[in-house]
Amino acid sequence: MTRSTIRPVATSLAAIALLGAVVAFAATTEPASTPPAAAPAAADAAAGKKIFDVKCVACHKADGTGGIKLTGNPTPNWKDPKVWNDPKRATDDYFRDCITNGKMTSGMVAWVKTGQVKPAEMENLIAYIHKLGGPMKAGAAPAAATKK
Repeated sequence: MTRSTIRPVATSLAAIALLGAVVAFAATTEPASTPPAAAPAAADAAAGKKIFDVKCVACHKADGTGGIKLTGNPTPNWKDPKVWNDPKRATDDYFRDCITNGKMTSGMVAWVKTGQVKPAEMENLIAYIHKLGGPMKAGAAPAAATKK
């Protein structure tokens, strides 16, 4: 192998190792709180903040400004109005999909699928994400009203 082929391979391996470490860390952290067995009547942003502070700040930062690049793609800045005006990303259904299934391209963990976040906790987390700077779009229902 030449030096020009070794560097990209080494960089890719380092990125994969870092991603693996983040996923392993996330899998070993304790949940911030134990949610009620059934989803709350209305999503609780304060409870969502507790989850965010434990599971999300590593990539999304404590203030929600994001920008951490685990895989080359930055995490969203929840304070940026442009993010909230993106009709593909600023919906509760999109948040549910990301939190449930993860996003490999950005390094987002599949929190619900791995059992690290319960569905009721996810709704609280979505309510908190809205508090970071995202007003509900006209005609959009709050997280608790759009449960499937």
